[in-house]
Amino acid sequence: MPQQPARICILGGGFGGLYTALRLSQLPWTKAEKPEIVLVDQRDRFVFSPFLYELLTGELQSWEVAPPYEELLEGTGIRFCQKEAASIDIESKQVALQDGEVLTYDRLALAMGGETPLDLVPGAAEHALPFRTITDAYQLEEKLRQLEESPRDKIRIAIVGAGYSGVELACKLADRLGDRVRLRLVEQGDQILRSSPTHNRDAADKALTKRGVWLDLETTVDSIAEDTISLSYKGAVDSIPVDLVLWTVGTRVNEVVKNLPLKQNQRGQLITTPTLQVVDSPEVFALGDLADCKDADGQQVPATAQAAFQQSDYAGWNIWASLTNRPLLPFRYQYLGEMMTLGENNATLTGMGIQLDGTIAHIARRIAYLNRMPTLRHQIRVGLNWVTKPIADALAGSRDR
Repeated sequence: MPQQPARICILGGGFGGLYTALRLSQLPWTKAEKPEIVLVDQRDRFVFSPFLYELLTGELQSWEVAPPYEELLEGTGIRFCQKEAASIDIESKQVALQDGEVLTYDRLALAMGGETPLDLVPGAAEHALPFRTITDAYQLEEKLRQLEESPRDKIRIAIVGAGYSGVELACKLADRLGDRVRLRLVEQGDQILRSSPTHNRDAADKALTKRGVWLDLETTVDSIAEDTISLSYKGAVDSIPVDLVLWTVGTRVNEVVKNLPLKQNQRGQLITTPTLQVVDSPEVFALGDLADCKDADGQQVPATAQAAFQQSDYAGWNIWASLTNRPLLPFRYQYLGEMMTLGENNATLTGMGIQLDGTIAHIARRIAYLNRMPTLRHQIRVGLNWVTKPIADALAGSRDR
């Protein structure tokens, strides 16, 4: 009786999971070694999250930012399973899905990413919107459309958190809504973008000031209601009218992962070895937001898309190596710099000895991220659209005149 092929089960289709799956499909398996690769995600689309903000201003289209998994995986041999994991049994090496299906695995890669916690203050779950997924972007777009069509003179928006997501959202929304918006950025720290390079922070400060975004520094959110947000500053609480609250603070590990009998840190992240294997469970690999990883040089790996992108290359290789009796490689994280969009056709970039902002940084950011999109086919489609769309728009405009 022929031996069943090994099964690699990958939970989560973000930068860590999808790119690990694609890497595995490209490695030199012999016919006897070739495994079944199963990618599990509850959504039908991958989200290239750095470009999610461009949907709000119409600079990019949803097919560019969020291509379907079926399209990306076509011809790879990877099986896509659009379902949600309910539980994982480490002893029996099984993943139970929400619909009752059970997947047995030989290797398991956990890359489910993080979730935005909306239960940190009263009223946030009911009245605030997160901005992490394509569904979040669609919900925000619908809310903005309603506000734009309303008779109100000013649209009042509060964004909680002045990290990368909060700052990028503020600039895009300010450009979209123009003089009609009153935007405030609420941050409990004493400055925006605390972990950002000075050049990028200064560029962001200028971009926010130019757009009239109000900064509430050293301020915490006390509660959120349907049309107000209560802010606490130096012991005094003030309720401010709002039409929309966006919540960008915090990351929470998936409950399925937190319930595993594996070594975790205080935040519920799985502690891994430099080879990205979970401590005491070498058949389980973890990467991205849910992994507490120190690389081969002992440096803490940040929970960023850039890190997950790099980890996926090693995770794919090491899963392959572990199944084909080859040596595993310890992960080495390389900080490649930081890029942020700061409104339409505007960005800031620091890294590799380069500091840019404005239109040049916007172009450099576009090119760098195009190169990181998941498949060559998608890169070509998007790149061609970027080249031809301005020409088509110009021709259409000349015909209309």
